[in-house]
Amino acid sequence: MKINGNEIRPGNIISHQNGLWVAVKTGAVKPGKGGAFNQVELKNLMDGRKLNERFRASETVEKIRLDQKPHTYLYAEGDMLVFMNSENYEQISLQAEFIGERAAFLTDGMEVQVEFHEETPISVALPQQVTLEIAETEPVVKGQTAANSYKPAILENGARTLVPPFVNVGERIIVMTEDGSYVKRAD
Repeated sequence: MKINGNEIRPGNIISHQNGLWVAVKTGAVKPGKGGAFNQVELKNLMDGRKLNERFRASETVEKIRLDQKPHTYLYAEGDMLVFMNSENYEQISLQAEFIGERAAFLTDGMEVQVEFHEETPISVALPQQVTLEIAETEPVVKGQTAANSYKPAILENGARTLVPPFVNVGERIIVMTEDGSYVKRAD
């Protein structure tokens, strides 16, 4: 689908310079001289390169639609992660670095969305939050009960996070998969 350069919004995926790029930031600029343009920060979906481009309203770009398919995470095999399509039970293997640091939050049987462009996997969307157990943390120091004080903790998956002082070893907490930040205690 073709769109004008001034219609590009954050999150849009476009075909540009023979690659797939996601718009990270956009901003309309109206200089004193010349025509207005859309300043767009792009990130390459394949290799992570960043690029700043100017798109005028008269330019058209190809907006790409990705197919989302539900998959179940099965297991890790070396540096490969194996997923199974929830609809037709086909398995695919992806490099762990494809998911990055978020791979630490994958658990057996976790439902994820794999985005495809022309049958090529582009990204893996994990659930926003996961529940994990605290493996290690420091004991509470009396008097350190200020509202903004946090202590370091190591989760069962090896990831590090900061938790409030009242959270102890063995408790289950909910963390964001995007950055590993503490949300709340699990019920």
